[in-house]
Amino acid sequence: MMDPVRELKIRAELLHKQLASNDPGALARLRTLPELGRADETALAAAVPGIRRKHCLAVVARECGFSSWERACLALAGEPGATELGTLLYGRDGSVLHPWFAIYDEARAHLEALPVGSRGYLLAYKHHFFVADRAFVASLGLDPDDPDWRAIGWDWARPADGAARSRLYAKRLASMRGLS
Repeated sequence: MMDPVRELKIRAELLHKQLASNDPGALARLRTLPELGRADETALAAAVPGIRRKHCLAVVARECGFSSWERACLALAGEPGATELGTLLYGRDGSVLHPWFAIYDEARAHLEALPVGSRGYLLAYKHHFFVADRAFVASLGLDPDDPDWRAIGWDWARPADGAARSRLYAKRLASMRGLS
């Protein structure tokens, strides 16, 4: 299993190579950068010579729902001080409803109030929290019975073990390869 920060570095390296070959899909991905958000194809192509690896790192971080590469690194490495947790835990099927919370303590209380035998997973979306079930976790390409869930206390936002959350991030990124 690859380290999630390393995974994004490789994705940035691949993006940089694709940009050098004028790949249209890669050019469109540059629109995640605020300065190129409204650029047309001609402007994107003209920007390529000035694109550095740091720009590609910013693109892949934004694609994962982080506002910057630095914030992505904090979260992906399992740092306890990470305040931004990205959008990787929100699946493609937006029709599934979960209890959502703007305040962590409310989400945690909801998780703890679930009936015995009804396993919940406290997940994060940017700065918000939601409690999901096993089926949703499985839909993300993650094993709901993975021992790392127990290690984090089924709490992505404030994990008991940051290294376990980092491993889960790596597994989520691996599950997403080729889903664009």
